[in-house]
Amino acid sequence: MKRTAFAGLFISAALLASPVFAADTNLCDTQLKKIDNDMATAQQMSESLKTELDSKVTKAKTEQAKGTKEGVENCISLTTQVLQEMQNNNKGDQQ
Repeated sequence: MKRTAFAGLFISAALLASPVFAADTNLCDTQLKKIDNDMATAQQMSESLKTELDSKVTKAKTEQAKGTKEGVENCISLTTQVLQEMQNNNKGDQQ
């Protein structure tokens, strides 16, 4: 009985945890696609900023390719930074 209950708890925990990791992976993919689209339509960006953002995107893709939860979290962190910097750059252009 104890083995069955333990196995049931383990399986339930595994099933509940996997959608969270999948959602994180999807967020990383979504943000990378958004960055690609925004970079293609960016109006004005200095070469140094573009180089810095390209470097972060490359690192994000490398982290994502690891296929680990930590890698995906690092990808999300890096892509969030890139999107924020692009947004700040666009705000500066509008002023």
